[in-house]
Amino acid sequence: QVQLVESGGGLVQAGDSLRLSCAASGGTFSSYAMGWFRQAPGKEREFVAAISRYGASRYYADSVKGRFTISRDNAKNMVYLQMNSLKLEDTAVYYCAAGRVGGSRFATSYDYWGQGTQVTVSS
Repeated sequence: QVQLVESGGGLVQAGDSLRLSCAASGGTFSSYAMGWFRQAPGKEREFVAAISRYGASRYYADSVKGRFTISRDNAKNMVYLQMNSLKLEDTAVYYCAAGRVGGSRFATSYDYWGQGTQVTVSS
């Protein structure tokens, strides 16, 4: 059983940067590919980024490519999402997820989820 706890969300202005963190415990962290998803009010949860077990491969949604960077530190059991040039449409609750299938954009591929952290981008 893996527990995931996100942190780092907050209220920022458009154009600002923010780094989300996700701390994992309860399992062998390097056994899992990790992903970030987000859900805005009234919308379905959507894929943001994913990273393979040892960080060799990274995947991004088109909407964040070039602005967001996913990374992980297996020694610290942490995964990060660096978000630059934030836009109003990036406002959402951001979720960290762990799964056995590397690089998946589908939420159903992930077995464990955090509780989410709110990111609000204002104009």
